[in-house]
Amino acid sequence: MESPGRIVVVSADVGGGHDSAAAELTRRLRGRGFVVDRLNFLDVLPRPAHWAFKEMYRGILRWVPWGYDVLFALGNRSRFSVSVLRMLLRPVRPRMRRAIPADTRVVVTTYPFANQLLGPLRRQGRLDVPLITYVTDFVLHPTWQSPGVDVYCVVRHAEVHPASAADDIDVTVVQPLVSPAFAAPAAVDRRHARRRFGLPADERLALIVAGAWGAGELKATVAEVAATARVRPVVVCGHNEALRRQLRADHPHVFGWVDDMPTLMRAVDVVVENAGGLTCQEALACGVPVVTYRPIPGHGRANASVLARSGLTRWVPDRDQLGPVLTALTGGLRGERGARLPRRPTRVDPAEPWLDLASLVAEAASRAGSAGDEERGRRPLVNSVGDAAAVVAALLQSSGGPW
Repeated sequence: MESPGRIVVVSADVGGGHDSAAAELTRRLRGRGFVVDRLNFLDVLPRPAHWAFKEMYRGILRWVPWGYDVLFALGNRSRFSVSVLRMLLRPVRPRMRRAIPADTRVVVTTYPFANQLLGPLRRQGRLDVPLITYVTDFVLHPTWQSPGVDVYCVVRHAEVHPASAADDIDVTVVQPLVSPAFAAPAAVDRRHARRRFGLPADERLALIVAGAWGAGELKATVAEVAATARVRPVVVCGHNEALRRQLRADHPHVFGWVDDMPTLMRAVDVVVENAGGLTCQEALACGVPVVTYRPIPGHGRANASVLARSGLTRWVPDRDQLGPVLTALTGGLRGERGARLPRRPTRVDPAEPWLDLASLVAEAASRAGSAGDEERGRRPLVNSVGDAAAVVAALLQSSGGPW
């Protein structure tokens, strides 16, 4: 059977949510017969910038989180900073264009800075195929927005910031890019799920997550959740092995990277998170109550605000409220799940009656031509350390961070 065409999905290995969304979209598109290429945005940058960009972002979150908040707010208030970012990334556009195969029919991004390279190419006619972006947050921040993007795909309840920008862009609500395993009937019941992960059979459990990097104030969150004596912490540190070792000294149920998150989520009574990203959407798809606590700066707090206003999660602003909220969400007595807050978090079904992004992409591909061979000539010399430093500085100073 002949393939209906090639799709390029552009993500970035910053945290885990952008890549996970890209992986789920790739699975759906390949199931429809498409050839799908995955492209890491950071691989398009000058080589030293890939490492420096991630490490500087990690450092800001760890050592100067208030600075990340300031950058996020500046990007939200003025489009000028994003325009500067776009201008400073201009030398990298030819590299990005050459990374798109000639027979590509649609380009999809799951990472905001990719739009600042691909959007101008699309607007100038140097990328002659549809450019679609999937917003992995509940806030369509200006850093996602770029002239040339054909459509921004968001999940239900997402907000455009600033609100006035909604009049100038095409926004479509789609199903979240969450694996169907999170919403499918459980292959194992709670008792077997707990046994699989070595968890107590009869205690109330709170799954504490902080993304692939274990970012934010995770140690303080674990200590304060445990101090409530209402639930027992179950912690996932992602790829942060040093943090996992530190927490294991005081808490028995601490994991690194977990492949089978659907089963682990079905083993617990509540999820405590700090970013409002993919893991939050997965928990909502599972029907597990979600608490946002100590959200990370910038997009974490912005997501927390949207999620709380929509009734999807509970944002606990201080430790004094943490115990009562956990008790109300997990049941008043050990082992119960019946007693709930009056405004119970809503289950989000990935198969809800919104457009499947894979369907939207497939339709766009059926109408599109191909990307062509423009700019596949000699490679310009942009690999210098100086160019790399300039790109990293632009990304971090002009946008509000690589969420």
